[in-house]
Amino acid sequence: ILQSVPFAVVLLVIGFVFLVKGADAFVEGCSSVAKRFHVPTLIIGMTIVAMGTSLPETAVSITASISGNNALAVSNAVGSNIFNLMVVVGVCAVLTPLAVQVGILKRDFPLSIACAILLLILGAIDMTLGHVDGVVFIVLFAFFILYMIRSARNAGNGAEGEEDELLAEAKEMPVMSVPKSLIYIVAGGVAIALGSDWVVDGATTVASAMGISQTLIGLTVVAFGTSLPTQQSVKTSFH
Repeated sequence: ILQSVPFAVVLLVIGFVFLVKGADAFVEGCSSVAKRFHVPTLIIGMTIVAMGTSLPETAVSITASISGNNALAVSNAVGSNIFNLMVVVGVCAVLTPLAVQVGILKRDFPLSIACAILLLILGAIDMTLGHVDGVVFIVLFAFFILYMIRSARNAGNGAEGEEDELLAEAKEMPVMSVPKSLIYIVAGGVAIALGSDWVVDGATTVASAMGISQTLIGLTVVAFGTSLPTQQSVKTSFH
């Protein structure tokens, strides 16, 4: 258990850095290996690249859940979603008008709302999320990924919106030697594991010292830190 709040804050910041850099390295390494095994670029974009920006949130929430900090695990996931929608999109819209694809309006927005409602309903039952609930979410996510891949394949090179951006990003991923790719994967995985541990330890220490709930710090500070890859990808899109 950490005793020093300043040290906990430093550990929290370092943990965020490890999460972001580790996720980048892990995605690059996996994408390189996939390309060497001739996995279609479309599949790489829809799976490895698409889930890359969510690795920090996933790692922190899993670590928090395993360590018994369930409030932090749930609030981080919900807070990251709120932060991405309100702050990231809001700041981008202030800087420059954003074009909203028709596909996003018809498919992604309703799905996001449906997932939030499903989380609300399942969470309200006995005020817990159990193993069955987790399986439901994972299965639904798998179907969504398959649907995305099928839609992008049907659209071909003329795919629009998110699919087109993910495809372009996957094409830009470098092809490295196998040993270098494995080093990236291992180093990225270790950085993510260490970063998630440090973020959870730092956040719980700060919350305890300041007398605030884990839910509040998860919805704010932790959600901001784990959303950094999303902010980074948005910033890249402006260039």
